[in-house]
Amino acid sequence: QVQLVESGGGSVQSGGSLRLSCLDTRFDLSERTIAWFRQAPGKEREGVSCISVSDGRTYYAPSVKGRFAASRDKAKYTAYLQMDSLKPDDTAVYYCAADSIRFRGCLATIPPDDFNIWGQGTQVTVSS
Repeated sequence: QVQLVESGGGSVQSGGSLRLSCLDTRFDLSERTIAWFRQAPGKEREGVSCISVSDGRTYYAPSVKGRFAASRDKAKYTAYLQMDSLKPDDTAVYYCAADSIRFRGCLATIPPDDFNIWGQGTQVTVSS
């Protein structure tokens, strides 16, 4: 059984919006930073966004900054990724992941190796 479950993916046209959700099904990741990653066919896994567990500080990859916004509602055990002004290059499987260390905040980058709990992913497809 997976602990993190992503939802909200789908197909949209260029310029459209989607809101992804990441549910902690075990309700025990409130002390861990949550990040979003994506992987497109033929490309490496890319860190998209990070939201620090302690103060909510966020980090965004340059490719999505200004278009994506991460948030978190701990009372609902859910993290979100609002994606606006979507581009075809945003097409990928999007994953949420939890930091392996409690209370560690986001860095200037989003290293995949810092995260050890992963969801199954949700497909986002953006057409021209």
